[in-house]
Amino acid sequence: MAPKSFSFPVIFPVLLASSLALLLLPTPIIAVHDYHDALRKSILFFEGQRSGKLPPDQRVKWRRDSALRDGSTAGVDLTGGYYDAGDNIKFGFPMAFTSTLLAWSIIDFGRNMGPELKNAVKAVKWSTDYLLKATAKPGVVYVQVGDAYSDHSCWERPEDMDTLRTVYKIDNAHPGSDVAGETAAALAAASIVFRSRDPAYSRLLLNRAVRVFNFADKHRGAYSSSLHAAVCPFYCDVNGYQDELLWAAAWLHKASRKRAYREYIVKNEVVLRAGDTINEFGWDNKHAGINVLISKEVLMGRADYFESFKQNADGFICSLLPGISHPQVQYSPGGLIFKAGGSNMQHVTSLSFLLLAYSNYLSHANKAVPCGERSASPALLKQLAKRQVNYILGDNPLGMSYMVGYGSRFPQRIHHRGSSLPSVAAHPARIGCKAGSRYYLSPNPNPNLLLGAVVGGPNVSDAFPDSRPYFQESEPTTYINAPLVGLLAFFSAHP
Repeated sequence: MAPKSFSFPVIFPVLLASSLALLLLPTPIIAVHDYHDALRKSILFFEGQRSGKLPPDQRVKWRRDSALRDGSTAGVDLTGGYYDAGDNIKFGFPMAFTSTLLAWSIIDFGRNMGPELKNAVKAVKWSTDYLLKATAKPGVVYVQVGDAYSDHSCWERPEDMDTLRTVYKIDNAHPGSDVAGETAAALAAASIVFRSRDPAYSRLLLNRAVRVFNFADKHRGAYSSSLHAAVCPFYCDVNGYQDELLWAAAWLHKASRKRAYREYIVKNEVVLRAGDTINEFGWDNKHAGINVLISKEVLMGRADYFESFKQNADGFICSLLPGISHPQVQYSPGGLIFKAGGSNMQHVTSLSFLLLAYSNYLSHANKAVPCGERSASPALLKQLAKRQVNYILGDNPLGMSYMVGYGSRFPQRIHHRGSSLPSVAAHPARIGCKAGSRYYLSPNPNPNLLLGAVVGGPNVSDAFPDSRPYFQESEPTTYINAPLVGLLAFFSAHP
């Protein structure tokens, strides 16, 4: 089941601690982490999420081709792309965000990836190839394949799928500036990744990003208004579409260096509410990401006209600091960032990625973040990010890794259809919609290891039910892993 949007009020008390106290919280003594092994597995996870015709170099061997007729009901080819989580739907909004964060991970930390860089680039291209198909028709963006209610009533392998593969789109009369804006951001960010690797593909991505952004900006509206029954409550845009327009413009500015995008950002900063909800970052809310991304220009000394974005970014950083953190950001007793709702690891990895990226930008500028009477140095931000990564990898009260296949103890019963059902190789006969229920309810570990999958994670008390029905804790998602790729790359080079 795909997670819902998690912009809910906090229901737990804020846990206060000094920065140093948080970093020194008692946790199990574990050998030095093999960040490169974790990086390799975090990228490999995306191969387990692939939809469509699998390539000859596919490494996750228990998967097979699936959804080979996607788009046919609408007369288009929409094969490929990623299943977002443990279900078999292709949701365009989180897929595009995943693409943007994978691209950003490579842009900022690719030099730290070593031999895994080529696999990270392939992970981006698997997604952008699909996004190019979804945006091939001017004035139209295909934003979802599959009926979520039909899909969620079954527990079946993607290879056996017989649920509705309904195609959903936005167009001039049915706008979706949020999903179109995020798609434009993904295409623009990926164009930077491929600029030197494949210049023709890079130009195609950037040109498409421009066209999709113009469509998003001209026909404004939220896709959850146009397609409410299909996308809500799964990936309903609770936060509004304004942030995606600024986010797309920021990536287009970075990719094209065109003055028009700089002027758009400055002109629309207040109108599109750049400073709103600055302690959020995820598939639904881009505010903190916008401010951190744009602040790099200010810190490099090239863009005084973006100074207010840096002030917003500084405020975001201060909102995460233990001891003075924002009421909507708390820490578990074991030191994990916690935001109420569900699938908490999406917040942990995304917010930690921004801590690390901003730390690097500050380091190059020899700056720190003023937080009232305190100051947050780049080193402190790196420590905070590393503390979160180490928690995921096993430095936590349960002494377990939340990444499948990393360490000696990790989740065994993840909420994931393909992982929990026998593979086609082990069970060639079709497993029907309801026939999979016994595997869903089984207390046995999943037969197929989805290596690198990071699950939703423990609750605010650091407790974790290793059980499929607890999907908010046990379901992996592409947008949990995407920012983690960048984090693991950095720490593999700077352990």
